[in-house]
Amino acid sequence: QVQLVESGGGLVQAGGSLRLSCAVSGRGLEYYAMGWFRQAPGMQRLSVASIMRDDSTDYSDSVKGRFTISRDNAKNTVYLQMNSLKPEDTAVYYCNQLGGLRWDWGQGTQVTVSS
Repeated sequence: QVQLVESGGGLVQAGGSLRLSCAVSGRGLEYYAMGWFRQAPGMQRLSVASIMRDDSTDYSDSVKGRFTISRDNAKNTVYLQMNSLKPEDTAVYYCNQLGGLRWDWGQGTQVTVSS
């Protein structure tokens, strides 16, 4: 069974930075394309960043140029470096694999950006 544990969130002022981590257990990360998603209160969960098995990346327009997704297959961990944070980035952030059925979601990590 796959377990996803997100961490690194917190309260930060607008313009600040955070680095999120997603530890994956139960599967070898190198076999999967992975993504970061976020869900704001009352909104649906949306993809913000993805990283393929070949380390190619893609981003939603809302975070392009500010967020960077990366992976460390040896540590079975996916990262999201978030810079120039804006109040509209406030959400719970989750990771999951991108192909086929999603694994069970983790608890997510709360990111709150104050203006």
